[in-house]
Amino acid sequence: MSFALRTWPRRLVARPWLLAFLPINAATSGFGVVLPLLILIPLHGDWANVAVAATLYNTALILSSVVWGHLADRYPYRRGFLILNYAAYAGLYAALLHVGSLPALYAIYAAIGAIAPAGASASNLLILEKFTESERATAFASFQEVSMIGSIVGLLLGYFWTLGSQGLLALLGVFAAFALASAFAVAWGISVPWRRHRTAQVAGHPESLASRLRPSGPAQTAVPFFPHRPRLWPAPVRRLRAWAREELRHEVPLIMIASFLFNFSANLFNISYTPYLYSIGLAASAIFLVNLSNNFAQTLVFPMTGGLANRLGSDRIVHSATYLRGLGYLATAGLTFVALAHGSAFGANLAIYALLGGAIAIYTTASTLILFRGIAGRDAGSLLGVNSALGGVAAVAGAGLSGLLAVFGSYRLVFLVSGVVLLTSLPLWTAASLAYRRRHPAPPPVAESPPTGGPAAAVDPVAAKAH
Repeated sequence: MSFALRTWPRRLVARPWLLAFLPINAATSGFGVVLPLLILIPLHGDWANVAVAATLYNTALILSSVVWGHLADRYPYRRGFLILNYAAYAGLYAALLHVGSLPALYAIYAAIGAIAPAGASASNLLILEKFTESERATAFASFQEVSMIGSIVGLLLGYFWTLGSQGLLALLGVFAAFALASAFAVAWGISVPWRRHRTAQVAGHPESLASRLRPSGPAQTAVPFFPHRPRLWPAPVRRLRAWAREELRHEVPLIMIASFLFNFSANLFNISYTPYLYSIGLAASAIFLVNLSNNFAQTLVFPMTGGLANRLGSDRIVHSATYLRGLGYLATAGLTFVALAHGSAFGANLAIYALLGGAIAIYTTASTLILFRGIAGRDAGSLLGVNSALGGVAAVAGAGLSGLLAVFGSYRLVFLVSGVVLLTSLPLWTAASLAYRRRHPAPPPVAESPPTGGPAAAVDPVAAKAH
């Protein structure tokens, strides 16, 4: 059984109202770079403070994802959730304009994490409800492209802004205006959908599932996706034991562990990366350009990933993407052994981070198809909930370890650990592929009958027996 995934849109903007998502993606992408720089430069913080902020943000993101998913099912007001989400972004970005201490920044950043899932749930469901079944593949591909182009716009703005005399705080005001522009665009440009879908239905479409699982932000992790509300303790423990016994010979646990290692290594690496770039003397404008190379590579590569997975197979390209990202992490660690000139350090990081961006585009599409294949015909909602919970744990653990290594380790150690951890997931992807083939063995080849009257029919059976 195989599943095709369309990632190349038939047209860039499937509906004009999808452009409403461009300003908010510009704002959130640019903010992802501004936040650590805000800690490092105006507030005179350090790498450990960046890690603490990320830990608080990820914790709030995970806990609030459950709440917002439930609210999206209970109250089908997609536009209302989006307007609330984007207006809250605008208000919180504006609040950071006046921040004067790290504790205040921590509180505001945690609040941003708490509000973030409102938009993720609503935008995904809005596309499901506004497009017919035949249109959805193109719609989600278009939504992804608009989102990534918006990210490029935000980073380009950050680059040109920081080239001048304007400060980082003023740039936050621009991003607040972008978020507010998306709120107004949603309010005035999107009509109320007549269909109603639930979050669990996202699992029925590979394109919508890929949209929810696509990593984004400075740590390149997705907003956790819980189609069902997790039950409180101690029920999960009992269910986990029963589930583990049932899944011993299934590939889904192997996929989840491999994804956990990916998310853990991505958070560990990316949370530490901007402080590292700042520590080697790169200016804020150069740091924006390095991040831009990553997003630009994603935007170029992503449209081709669906066709690539369909032609070469998801199992094959998920290995290649994981290997490339692991090598990219180790190459970054290698840079710490060499005293590079300013220009050489900038060029090397630009190339490596672009490689990591292209690899994550391929990885996301391939790993989503493999997960979709594994949960087909099963309790997809519960399985995706477990997968998202593990992703959340990986995000918090990666941020926490980054903070720990900021005190007791080094950037070199962080990048080495990230690369080794990611490469250890390769055998898990191989095992998952073998487990799937055991459950779905290829049918035996059918022997062809010899044509009537041909050479095979003219053979004398007595002579054949004699020989």
